[in-house]
Amino acid sequence: MSDDLRVALAAGISSLGLTVGEAAQQQLLDYMALIQKWNKVYNLTALREPKEILTHHLLDSLSAVGPLMQQASSLGATFSFLDVGSGGGLPGVVIAICCPQVSVTCVDTVSKKAAFVQQVAASLKLGNLKGLHARVETLSGPFDVIGSRAFASLPDFVSWSSDALADKGIWMAMKGKLPQEEMAALPPVAQVFHVEQLHVPGLNAERCMIWMKKSSALSA
Repeated sequence: MSDDLRVALAAGISSLGLTVGEAAQQQLLDYMALIQKWNKVYNLTALREPKEILTHHLLDSLSAVGPLMQQASSLGATFSFLDVGSGGGLPGVVIAICCPQVSVTCVDTVSKKAAFVQQVAASLKLGNLKGLHARVETLSGPFDVIGSRAFASLPDFVSWSSDALADKGIWMAMKGKLPQEEMAALPPVAQVFHVEQLHVPGLNAERCMIWMKKSSALSA
C-alpha cells in the first residue's frame, strides 16, 4: 500500500476528528487491499482506483464512527451493531476496526459478500466481526444499533429490520441527499429523532445520517 494512501487516510481521520491508532490505520489499509484483491472475483465495488476506494468507501464509512459513538453512548461501553446490506463490509468492517468494543455483524443476501467479510475478520484477526449470509427479515437479534449505507428506502429498512432491533435500540441510516419523502413515509414502528449532515474528506457530495428509534407507543 502506497505512502500516499497512508498519508491521505491519516489526514482524513484527522479531518473527521477521530482518534485511530497506527495499528487500526494499518488494518484499514489492509482491508482496502483485500477489497482490491477480491474485487475481481466477488465484484465488491464498481470502483477500481485505490484513491477512489479510500475516499468513497473508507472515509465515507469513517464519517459514521464519531456520530455512532455519540448516539450509542447511552447503550453502555459495549454494544452490538448490525450492518444491513453490508456488501463488502461498509461501514461494518470499518466500525469493527475503529471500535473494538463494538460487536459487529454484517448481513448480506449475497453469500460471497458475507464470505468476504468472514475472510476479512480472519485475515485482520477481528474477533468482534462476523459476516452473515441471510435476509435481515429472518434475524431476531436483538441488536442495539442497526445501520445501513445506501441500502434501501427508509420505510423498507426499518420494516425489514424492526424485529431484530432491541426495544431501546436505534437505527442509523447513511444517505446522500436528505430523503424527505422517505422520512415522511416511515411506518408507525419508527420515528426520526435526529438528522445530521456528514462531511467526508475529499468527497464533494451530499451525505447525511438519519437516526431513528422505535415509536414510544410501540416500545412502551
